[in-house]
Amino acid sequence: MGAGDEESDEALMERYRARGDEAAFAALFSRYAGRLHAFFSRFGDRGPSDAADLVQKTFLHVHRARKDYQVGRPVRPWIYTIALNVRREEGRRRLRRKEIAVDMQDPAELREPMVDPVASSASDRLVQRALMQLSEIQREVIVLHWYDGLSFPEIAELVGATVSAVKVRAHRGYGELRRILGER
Repeated sequence: MGAGDEESDEALMERYRARGDEAAFAALFSRYAGRLHAFFSRFGDRGPSDAADLVQKTFLHVHRARKDYQVGRPVRPWIYTIALNVRREEGRRRLRRKEIAVDMQDPAELREPMVDPVASSASDRLVQRALMQLSEIQREVIVLHWYDGLSFPEIAELVGATVSAVKVRAHRGYGELRRILGER
């Protein structure tokens, strides 16, 4: 490798899978931790510390499932599949446990969605709030497509739907976003 060459995600994952190479795992963590933190934060239903916990859980699952990784397959959709499953699993766990907030906040604050810490401008925050008004399935597709840059076939594989269904969800979601943002 030359000075500016970076090892591919697939090569890193193959090294980690085959030899337990900790440097390869650290490189993958370094590449994806920030992206996944933003991914979890964009759903707005969890705070920054919860997003960090979900990143940790995702990489714990990556570690545990490393032998299941199919060499030669793209790593990014595989990691996002794990992340999406961790997020869903956590949501189901919370529903079963009915967690009670410990800190006393103003009830009006509790109704406000968590804003993406990456969103810096007023328009970014406006879009984030609009995203929170979409259905869960539309929001998933839009976050994965727009923010995380996954293709519709990759998203279809992640969410267990056909490419056509994912495109319909995206089309309807983007239309709903335009409607919501047009009202403001």
